[in-house]
Amino acid sequence: MSTVDPITLAVVRGALETAQREMTLTLEKTGRSSVFNLAHDYSNALFDHLPEMVLQGQDIPIHLGSLIPAMKCVAGFFGDDIHEGDVIYHNDPAYQGSHILDCCMYKPVFYRGELVFWAVCKGHLTDIGGPVPAGYNPDAREIYAEGLRIPPVKLWSRGQRREDVINLLLTNMRARVYQEGDLNAQYGACSVGERHLLQLLERYGVEQVRACIGELKDMADRHMRALLREVPDGLYHGSAVLEDSGHGLGQLTITAQVQISGDQARVRIDSPPQVPYFINSYAGNSVSGVYLGLMMFAQVPPPYNEGLYRCISVDLGEPGTLCNASEPAPHVNSTTTPMETLADAVRQALEQAAPERVTASWGHASGINIAGHDPRNDNAEYVTMVLASIISGAGANQAMDGWPACGPLCCFGALMSGDIELLEYAYPILIHRYSLITDSGGAGQFRGGSGTCIEIEPLQHPMTVVGFGEGRQLPTAGAAGARNGLLAPKLGRLTHRRADGQEHTYQHNAQLTAQPGERVINLNPGGGGYGDPFLRPLERVAEDLRNGLVSLEGARLDYGVVFDAEQRLDHDATRALRARPLSLIHI
Repeated sequence: MSTVDPITLAVVRGALETAQREMTLTLEKTGRSSVFNLAHDYSNALFDHLPEMVLQGQDIPIHLGSLIPAMKCVAGFFGDDIHEGDVIYHNDPAYQGSHILDCCMYKPVFYRGELVFWAVCKGHLTDIGGPVPAGYNPDAREIYAEGLRIPPVKLWSRGQRREDVINLLLTNMRARVYQEGDLNAQYGACSVGERHLLQLLERYGVEQVRACIGELKDMADRHMRALLREVPDGLYHGSAVLEDSGHGLGQLTITAQVQISGDQARVRIDSPPQVPYFINSYAGNSVSGVYLGLMMFAQVPPPYNEGLYRCISVDLGEPGTLCNASEPAPHVNSTTTPMETLADAVRQALEQAAPERVTASWGHASGINIAGHDPRNDNAEYVTMVLASIISGAGANQAMDGWPACGPLCCFGALMSGDIELLEYAYPILIHRYSLITDSGGAGQFRGGSGTCIEIEPLQHPMTVVGFGEGRQLPTAGAAGARNGLLAPKLGRLTHRRADGQEHTYQHNAQLTAQPGERVINLNPGGGGYGDPFLRPLERVAEDLRNGLVSLEGARLDYGVVFDAEQRLDHDATRALRARPLSLIHI
């Protein structure tokens, strides 16, 4: 093994990071769908020959964690049958994928006949077949009713594109041109990554590069172990509730048990039996949820690679459970709904061990998918997830308010709403409103970030709308004594406003058709608050009121602060209100 000097290490590290960033830029600039080119619902990573993740991009966390077991599964599936010029594709959760809309491309990188790297790209396709456009089928009782499962398969073999296989896949997907365009973008991203990696190997050689990668993994390992040594040894528990979304299942509790022993952590997840509803999570995706909760707590410095998790063991509980699902469990909503709940449970367990690291939860995803035929484009079919609809608010912590319009939890700020004008250009819709929601941020000494509202009208065609997610019945979890007095604005909901002004509001995963002249309004919850809201300085509440983040009613019920109709602070009434028992505040 070569020795590693600091300068060479820095250069190699920079080259790896550049390769990953160029892959991300390629996806943004060449993706066909708005999910790629506007929302950035994709992730890239680099693996070595072992295969272990040597670099994860600052992309979608729920993608990245699952790539670790998925890469090993895919490489093991083909074994020695991996050759230069091969490209492998896969989405199946039974092979450690996250959910079937997240399709992953794996390109082995050979140097002088030796497999040295893998360039890996995962992206959310706008459709994967099945009976419901965009894949989110609330009525699916089995995975077979959700869409096309793709086990590990070669799309390129020894450099030759397998048109028959690619055609088979695309023929089973709606809006084919979008799916084909995004698949080509993924291939481009992997090829760009391969080019950068070959340049690096040409400059430094395999032995030196591997030595640097070994040191980077060891560095990440040291960072995580150092953090764990600061946490008192013990057994810690956390739990979070998954709300009922209209299928009569009731609330479901996910529990995390974390054992800290020196510089190691053992995580055990317990969850109810799997259900005939699309909120089950297979193992690869659930491992990613555990890592997300861990990283929310850890906040360790880079590098971010597989070395971070050497000292972490994960037990997902018995097979056939909600967080360790077995075939044929439906699962498409797994990357948001159960994983955000799982991450909260893990985070809460860890925060018992280190209260100084407590942070409130981010808003959970509550969004919509849309589909129809575009009258502007020869009535061509379109389908997309409106990712602007799931932008929530970040949780507050002991030092600051949560960021507004920055979510949801499963994406941890990496997902973007995109340009609203470009969304209108891409699809036959008119967006009447995209705004922050007053009183949506969780109340606390530090306020949670505000959630968002999007209001869409279809133009000259009927538009299919499918709602998914949670945060519609239970508010985002706060921390350190946070509580909400005004609840309704902090919950997500979907409203269908007809042309005559009549409205129907849904707080579960609904399917509907919106006609021209009608509007679909989706509200996404904000982040949780931190600390006692009655400790929030009066001037901060007044500022929030001026900025439209808090209403007069919200100021009184959430923060015990009274303003008159002209927004003048009533000091005497505020002092009296804040002195009253909490049980009397809302009378």
